[in-house]
Amino acid sequence: MTPFRSILSGLLAGAATLVATAASAAPPIRDIVLVHGAFVDGSGWRPVYDILTRDGFKVSIVQEPLTGLDADVTATKRVIDQQDEPVILVGHSYGGAIITEAGNDPRVAGLVYIAAHAPDAGETESGNGKRYPAIGRDAITKTADGYTYIDPARYAAEFAADLPPAEAAFEARSQGITAASVFTTPIVDPAWKNKPVWYMVAKADHIISPDLERMYAARAKAQQVVEIPGASHSVYRSHPREVAALIEAAARGSAL
Repeated sequence: MTPFRSILSGLLAGAATLVATAASAAPPIRDIVLVHGAFVDGSGWRPVYDILTRDGFKVSIVQEPLTGLDADVTATKRVIDQQDEPVILVGHSYGGAIITEAGNDPRVAGLVYIAAHAPDAGETESGNGKRYPAIGRDAITKTADGYTYIDPARYAAEFAADLPPAEAAFEARSQGITAASVFTTPIVDPAWKNKPVWYMVAKADHIISPDLERMYAARAKAQQVVEIPGASHSVYRSHPREVAALIEAAARGSAL
């Protein structure tokens, strides 16, 4: 190699190192929006909220009405609209379907699915659930006017087996009654095809099959997949440290 080429090679290598160093030092995205799933409300995110805010993130929680996918996506977009900077959008359970549509907002930089649905265009939660049956899906009961809830006698075992019994009992009697239509409304434009994804699998989930969760993560080409042994569908409440760590990884990864 000639001296000139040697010098040029060294300069190029140094420039590449500087670019890589600058990227790795990029500050993480600070605005986090959390979206709850069916049968619960945003208060369940409190343990994750506490960790993220302690670590310097600005966290907002959506309280969607659970009256229909369109209405719940609209409620989520309202909260995204309040953010001043790029957003990491996080969904649990049915909240995954919500962020799959709402995540197309240009302010959303990354998506985090916590034991959540991530349907493709034309797919529904109900249809995917039939392909990958979950142990406790028959605990979901339908009202005469087309809403759903989980049989309170089965709530702890199927939805919240790793929560303290008193907490599970309270959740069973304070459920967010959810329109049955949310489970049969097809996704139109899945954001996970265009946004980076992080995914958490709850390995003892009775509401969404862990195998369906793994399929979603693989299909979305998730940047990172974390599996939590023994975790129920309420993994976002029972393992807040692991959930917060994955969200923070997404905030760092999406900033690069």
